[in-house]
Amino acid sequence: MQERYHTSLVILRELVKTDFQLRYQGSFLGIAWSVLKPLMLFVVMYVVFVRFLKFTDGTPTFPLVLLLGISLWNFYAEATTMGLVSIVNRGDVLRKVHFPNYIIVVAATVGSLISLAINMGVVIVFCIFSGLVHFTWRVLLLPFNFIEFYALALGSALLLSALNVYFRDIQHIWEVLLQIFFYATPIIYPLSMIIQRLGPVDGAIVTKMLLLSPPAQIIQDIRHNLIAPDTTQTVWTDVNHLWVQLIPIAITVVLLVLGIHLFRKYSQKFAEVL
Repeated sequence: MQERYHTSLVILRELVKTDFQLRYQGSFLGIAWSVLKPLMLFVVMYVVFVRFLKFTDGTPTFPLVLLLGISLWNFYAEATTMGLVSIVNRGDVLRKVHFPNYIIVVAATVGSLISLAINMGVVIVFCIFSGLVHFTWRVLLLPFNFIEFYALALGSALLLSALNVYFRDIQHIWEVLLQIFFYATPIIYPLSMIIQRLGPVDGAIVTKMLLLSPPAQIIQDIRHNLIAPDTTQTVWTDVNHLWVQLIPIAITVVLLVLGIHLFRKYSQKFAEVL
C-alpha cells in the first residue's frame, strides 16, 4: 500500500513538472507569462471598466481588489479547463501505463495552483508597496479559503473530465458557462454598484443571490481577509441566516464528492473509450 502511494506521488510530481514546462515551452518569456497574463488583463479591465465605465466602489484599494479577483478567477478557469481536457489529452499514457487516472486531473489542477501561488506573491507585493493595505488577523483565515477554492476547482475538474471522455461537447459548453459565471461573479464590478443601480431592496436580493455562488463566496472572502475587510461584502456580512451562509460551502463539498464518485465509477472504461 505504501509503495503504491509512493509510486502515485512520483507520477504526480512528474506530470506536474511536465505540464508546467509544456505550458510555456517555446515562448521567449517562459514562466513569466503566468504573471504577465493576469497583469495585462488587469490593465485592460482597469482602463475599460474602472476608468471609462466607472465600475468602482470609490475606495483606493479597489485596483488591488480587482487584480486579486482576476488572479483568483484565472486560477479557477484555468484549473477547470485544463482538468477538463486532461484525460482526453493523456489518452495515450492511459493505454500504456497503469496508474490511478485521477492523478492526471490532479496534476493539471496543481499546475494551475502553482501559477496562482506566483500571482498571489505579486498581489501581496503590490499590497505592501502601495501602502493602502493594513493586514489584520483575518489573513490567518486565508489557508481555509484557498483549500475551499482548490476543492471547488478539483471537484469541477473531475466531474468535467469524466463527462468529456464520453461527450466532447462539454468543452464548448464549459467555455460558454465560464463566461456566464465570470460576469455573474463580482470580479470587475463591486457589489455596491448593484445596489446603486437596482435600489436597496432589489439590489440586496441580487447581491445575496450572487454571494451564494461558490466562486463569488470564496473570491469575496479572500478579498475581505487579505485586502479590504471594511469595504468588501461577503456572504457572512450580507446574509443573516447561518444555514443560508453555508450554502456555497455545501455546494463545494457536494461537487467534490460527486466529482470523485463519478470519476471513480467511469474511470475504468476511459482507456477503452479513448
